[in-house]
Amino acid sequence: MISVPAVDELCKLQHPYHCTAASELLFNNAMRELTAFHVKNTPKYAQWLIHHHIDPESPQLSSWSDLPPIFANYFKYNLLLSHTGHNALELTSSGTMGQKSRMRFDERSIKSLQGMLDHIFQYYEWVTPETPCNYLLLSYEPIDAITLGTAYTDQFLCKYAPIKQVVYALRHTVKGYEFDPFGVIQALQHFALDDAPVRIFGFPAFIWFVLEMMKEMNLPPLALPANSLTLFSGGWKTYADQEIPKIILYKRLQEQFGIIDERCRDGYGAIEHGVPYIECIHHNFHIPVYAKAWVRDTYSFEIKGYGESGFLHFVSPYITSCPAHSIVMSDLAILHQVAECGCGIQTDWFQLIGRATQHETRSCALAASELLQGK
Repeated sequence: MISVPAVDELCKLQHPYHCTAASELLFNNAMRELTAFHVKNTPKYAQWLIHHHIDPESPQLSSWSDLPPIFANYFKYNLLLSHTGHNALELTSSGTMGQKSRMRFDERSIKSLQGMLDHIFQYYEWVTPETPCNYLLLSYEPIDAITLGTAYTDQFLCKYAPIKQVVYALRHTVKGYEFDPFGVIQALQHFALDDAPVRIFGFPAFIWFVLEMMKEMNLPPLALPANSLTLFSGGWKTYADQEIPKIILYKRLQEQFGIIDERCRDGYGAIEHGVPYIECIHHNFHIPVYAKAWVRDTYSFEIKGYGESGFLHFVSPYITSCPAHSIVMSDLAILHQVAECGCGIQTDWFQLIGRATQHETRSCALAASELLQGK
């Protein structure tokens, strides 16, 4: 049995953005508890700390940013496990081709992440058990057991409102997965005739492709029911050089689907770091109380200040099945102070800039976006 009471208490905090002295103390206790857990239960983690001149029995850190991180890309080549990670749920980042990260989640770790999503959806008042919704999932149609991280998440997001109908953009065929834009358009036209709100989750590139196709076909705008919602994730990846600014995408969603700006949101997360970051009404990624974030210089790796770009470095004590509680992403970002947003959430937030490498780092979104190109 896994015993990390401080970690569990932190992940159960119901207000995801209410940072107090008590929540800060709890975060610190949870990080100490989880670090001690991995020293005891994860082979060679103690040596990892020693290598960085940290006493594994009594770590003395001035900041959790000093806890030696692991690069997210490391998980594309290595499977790191604690003793609780054996025979645990395995999810991957890439569904069809190329390198893919493999991560294991024991039951308490996956429930911790799901609990965070519960609290964030409740905060935004997106939990509507009395209102069935039609779903358009811009992701992979599941077959057998779901092992793709994005598909797993999209399926989970359907729990917050009863399912009336689900349509997938990436259909499974005898040739593998194929993007079905005409099926998506037909589904949206059908949904527009229904009273049930529509929830659109998944890769933003696919909905942009649909919007453009409808425009080229001179199809009239749709009036999707009130309280429809979009929540994107996965980024544009292969289409980074063609990425549409979110303000334009959201404007087109309002013009062509009737979904108002504040109901168009983006999400950030990764299989290597599963804490959910969801845009506020001003479309900024605020950091919930379950995590801390810094930006590191891409050359010196030093911590940078507000307003400067660098690698995103996250720390969160949610995961016991893998020592992924200090992770550096391959994304560039800028960290901002609370006052620079003004939405009412009292935590810092970050602005995504893009990938820090010119190499083809593969992920679910990258593999999916290649389906648009027929690769």
